Amino acid sequence: MATNQSPNITIMIKAARKASSKLRRDFGEIEQLQISNKGPGDFVTNADIRTEEILRDTLDQARPGYGFLMEESGETIGSEKNKRWIIDPIDGTTNFIHGIPHFAISIALEDNGELVAGVIYEPINDQMFWAERGNGAWLNDRRIRVSGRRHMGDSIFATGIPLVKKSQKNIFKQMENVISKSAGVRRFGSAALDLAYVAAGRFDGFWETNLNPWDIAAGIVLIKESGGIISEINGGTNLLETGSVVATNPNLYTEFKKTIYKNQ
Repeated sequence: MATNQSPNITIMIKAARKASSKLRRDFGEIEQLQISNKGPGDFVTNADIRTEEILRDTLDQARPGYGFLMEESGETIGSEKNKRWIIDPIDGTTNFIHGIPHFAISIALEDNGELVAGVIYEPINDQMFWAERGNGAWLNDRRIRVSGRRHMGDSIFATGIPLVKKSQKNIFKQMENVISKSAGVRRFGSAALDLAYVAAGRFDGFWETNLNPWDIAAGIVLIKESGGIISEINGGTNLLETGSVVATNPNLYTEFKKTIYKNQ
């Protein structure tokens, strides 16, 4: 690993690796998992809950005063009220339970309302994306940056399709807009990994709406530290509150944002 990891990043990486060891075993035995349905296409598994518990226990042991905002168990206020972990134990649960090896553990640290560190760990291929304010963005021990492409026609973009049908009309129009000007659009089913891939220059941009804070918190740090721009689709900065996200490199940001909302 790179030598510039802070103690907090080291703790976050340790927690992600510890939780992922059982997660990989679960992935190899998907048929035996007990799955309960939280809604159409939105699943929670025993693996989700167990992974969240391991992450919470490991982080709480290292930083007992910090609070938590977690997908499965909600919010807990810590004694250090201005510090909290924002966690998605499995981003891409639907992929996970269908045996598709594209999912991640996402951990972010928020300090006094500012996101200061993020880890997105893809356990099947051992890809540890991490970033900390002022220390750059990394994939394992290699520095990463957003792509340098300047033209949408040479670029590929990622998005998500909302489960709520009334929201799908807008995304399909947005996809049509982006497809018409780009080299393609991908829908892989994990917003955290989509953002990590933008930070690594694999995707040239990402957009989605109606996301939760734990879907995007770690990715926000990665995008900023890899030289990208991330905002609400309308240009605002309250991403965690609105769940509206557009992320790309500085060359494409203005055109990409305008293209998404064309004729809407």
